[in-house]
Amino acid sequence: MTAAPPTAAPAFDGLVARALAGELGPDPRRQRTTVAFTTSQAVRHDGRRGGYRNEVLSLRLGRATGSCAVEPGALPAATVTDCAGAALADLLGHPLLPVRVAALDAYLMDTAPHTPAHGARPVALPGGTSLERSRARARAVVDLLDQPPGSTVLVVGVVNSLLAELRARGLTGVPCDLKGGTTEWGEPVVTDAAAHLDRCDAVLASGMTLGNGTFDPLLRHAREHGRELVMFAQTGSAVLPRFLGAGVSAVCAEPYPFFWLDGGPGTVHHYRAAHGGTP
Repeated sequence: MTAAPPTAAPAFDGLVARALAGELGPDPRRQRTTVAFTTSQAVRHDGRRGGYRNEVLSLRLGRATGSCAVEPGALPAATVTDCAGAALADLLGHPLLPVRVAALDAYLMDTAPHTPAHGARPVALPGGTSLERSRARARAVVDLLDQPPGSTVLVVGVVNSLLAELRARGLTGVPCDLKGGTTEWGEPVVTDAAAHLDRCDAVLASGMTLGNGTFDPLLRHAREHGRELVMFAQTGSAVLPRFLGAGVSAVCAEPYPFFWLDGGPGTVHHYRAAHGGTP
């Protein structure tokens, strides 16, 4: 039998406070990271007219790696050096939000890894080109949405493969990203998620919202209005399942190494809130 998802938390800072208090596992004051590193990526898929860049901060704690995506070049140069070998409690209280997110992700990945015993259901991703793997990941993410054709979905964190998959299923995606711009198909990308929440039936959001501070408002809206909120998480893949039943409906968790780093087969992990069925 699959275990119930982890106990839900009301907000990110509340979850950090519980970790610091030793409520979620071993005392973080007695644990230290061993490795800190960044992964910088530029993407331009064959057949796509646009490209994008990613940068991810990752921290190694014991057997686990926790990650948080950031805007390229946003981290101070000394961040990686400062984080390597640091006490986990210090990183959970770090002034930089992405460091706190990566530290909490590593801690929870170590104490509650993505296994059926912790509520996860593995979903295989086939090997292939970068675009083939992107599309496969998109199918795995959109599978978690429980919306009929004709519904409107706010997509926070623009991924063109996700928008294409929504369209293929008869769903209308409203692309939203702090950077603005246009999609692969020339559609305008809105920058203010809050201004578009009320006209959408569901929200599909990137875990990067944890690292830029925009996750908690999405969580509150979903909780207060009963809207479906599905997260696709490279950032905070072990953090976001903790919000199941407290606003988050489902999570497609993808820990490091991510699909875009390798052409071979891989695995993502599905979580659903209890009311949506046991994973």
